[in-house]
Amino acid sequence: MLPVTTDPQEALINSTWRLSLTVTGAAGLPALADAGNVLVPRTAFKLSLRLPPLVEATEALAKLKALLEFDPPYNAKVTFKPEVGPVTGWSAPELAPWLASSMNDASRTHFGADVAFMGQGGTIPLMNTLKEGFSRSQFMVCGVLGPKSNAHGPNEFLDVPYARKLTASVAEMIAKAP
Repeated sequence: MLPVTTDPQEALINSTWRLSLTVTGAAGLPALADAGNVLVPRTAFKLSLRLPPLVEATEALAKLKALLEFDPPYNAKVTFKPEVGPVTGWSAPELAPWLASSMNDASRTHFGADVAFMGQGGTIPLMNTLKEGFSRSQFMVCGVLGPKSNAHGPNEFLDVPYARKLTASVAEMIAKAP
């Protein structure tokens, strides 16, 4: 199996600004050894829908439900039941000059280069809540997913030297905040 693209720019856009629908589970299908050309009484699929950050999740969920339940073939009954409520993504606003400068200074001190940004296509529901409650605040969302950390994988680990540098950078920025 090959990746969807080998172009790093396309891969970044795909994981941050394009939606994706994935089948993450299925029930009601026979095992390969028992499979045949027959009808099964019930089949269920578990889907994961990742939305771009500025797409309203409640509206997208309603459209997905309408699309999946609309006019199923052969008089089948299709029912869409979300397990969790919809969560709209968050897009970081432009940084205030003082924060951008502080981030660059700390990054140069502890990492030897200007700060780098990476979108990850995940949704952090807390960020929209904070944005609503503190609309004029600046946010820096970061993590310790350093090289080869393999987040959420069977061999996930924390790169301690990277975590130390990040912690020192954040402490330096807090100390310099206006």
